[in-house]
Amino acid sequence: MSYPHKPDGRSYTHGTGDTALLGDTIGANLDRAVAAWPEREALVDVPSGRRWTYARFAADVDRLASALLASGVVKGDRVGIWAVNCPEWVLVQYATARIGAIMVNINPAYRTHEVEYVLQQAGISLLFASLSHKSSDYRAMVDQVRGRCPQLREVAYFGDPSWEALIGRATPEAQYEGLSCDDPINIQYTSGTTGFPKGATLSHHNILNNGYFVGELVGYSEQDRICVPVPFYHCFGMVMGNLAATSHGACMVIPAPSFDPAATLRAVQQESCTSLYGVPTMFIAELNLPDFATYDLSSLRTGIMAGSPCPVEVMKRVVAEMHMAEVSICYGMTETSPVSLQTRRDDDLEHRTATVGRVLPHVEVKVVDPAGVTQPRGTAGELCTRGYSVMLGYWNEPEKTAEAVDPGGWMHTGDLAMMREDGYVEIVGRIKDMIIRGGENIYPREIEEFLYAHPRIADVQVVGVPHERYGEEVLACVIPRDPAGPLTLEELRAFCEGKLAHYKIPSRLQILDSFPMTVSGKVRKVELREKWAGETYGGGGHAG
Repeated sequence: MSYPHKPDGRSYTHGTGDTALLGDTIGANLDRAVAAWPEREALVDVPSGRRWTYARFAADVDRLASALLASGVVKGDRVGIWAVNCPEWVLVQYATARIGAIMVNINPAYRTHEVEYVLQQAGISLLFASLSHKSSDYRAMVDQVRGRCPQLREVAYFGDPSWEALIGRATPEAQYEGLSCDDPINIQYTSGTTGFPKGATLSHHNILNNGYFVGELVGYSEQDRICVPVPFYHCFGMVMGNLAATSHGACMVIPAPSFDPAATLRAVQQESCTSLYGVPTMFIAELNLPDFATYDLSSLRTGIMAGSPCPVEVMKRVVAEMHMAEVSICYGMTETSPVSLQTRRDDDLEHRTATVGRVLPHVEVKVVDPAGVTQPRGTAGELCTRGYSVMLGYWNEPEKTAEAVDPGGWMHTGDLAMMREDGYVEIVGRIKDMIIRGGENIYPREIEEFLYAHPRIADVQVVGVPHERYGEEVLACVIPRDPAGPLTLEELRAFCEGKLAHYKIPSRLQILDSFPMTVSGKVRKVELREKWAGETYGGGGHAG
């Protein structure tokens, strides 16, 4: 195994490699795939049974691109998409890129207040949307806010006459000219914990290269079939899934409109998928299916896990029972396209569970103290990223952009990290998640990883809550394996005694059925903190 060059023991490394960055637009890169693999499958929608070869997929992309031009959409216009995973989502992604329009991803979990903000802030002129999904009536919500969004000229709903009418405007003479790989092509709104979300603006160059190099590191080729149960609205699905696939001639497989563990495993079996994506909670849900052993997952060899740390025992089962011997851990954020660090195909179990990998080709990372000084290796600090992957900025918010990206071009992630001697990086936690108890810095990830080993704990999140004497104290939020027999605070503390420093041992315990999650599968710790701060705790309660 080779490691990035480490000249002086500082927590800085840069990714090298023999493969140059791509200079294509997304449309030009798709053309290359079509020329090389016209009859290979590009896209499969398992729920509907619809299938596209690369030739048919490109033809449908071009037809939609032509229809967009005929609808008055021009380069630089913002086209919104507010929908769950479906083939039309992917067609919109590539058609907007083909003509240089800027696709604005809208979280399917948003409601009227949030979608109105995005429609106005991005200046969306055309919106694509699902009609409905589960409890979400997208048409009704659009009708509520449309009158306050004067730039919104048209809305087309998938599976509706409005979609067919728009497609029907396509003409064979459409021309796609004057595009640069550095043009903005996508706005993704980040799930901010305070205030409104910010629109990270990304170029062809940003996301095409990131998808391509993520695919390179897991060894994708035209033989691969990638099961993508993660949401397209997020970089995980749209970049690491779709763009990684089409830049290698691989096939995108949609198992369901939103995550369904059984549907995901059925899709892997039915379509002989070689790769499977998910956050750890998704893999846990799949492994815990009562009929898990009945699925034939022998076609799998790899996949990507991201979003949050993977417990060691879960990783062992993913490798052994799901046949994902080459599964990769990725770390990143929307503002960096998203991936900056990734484990390699031959990394051992320890590197895949204790670290988030090492730097991608053509990317730099460093770990700095609050003054911006690069830390020695093995010392925690803020992780920063620089390179082709850093966003163009937050849409129409130069002040917030300047807060995130410093004058040297470094994106400040807000994550606490430690770089090992071998260049691999451990994420210690979010700077905002760090608990300070009586002057001691406590990193929730360390405690969570320890508590995962408790036989009666299915999942756990650790947060800090206010304490009059110590400033903060440690709260463990636990999902028990057996809801009928949850453990008590005394039992939890006894499990920790002698193994964790006394100040790290949780003094509060809350038993939960589930955690508040973002659509991309990350636990919203801020909600846990806000909900339980100052409360009287059940399930074992408080230890003074």
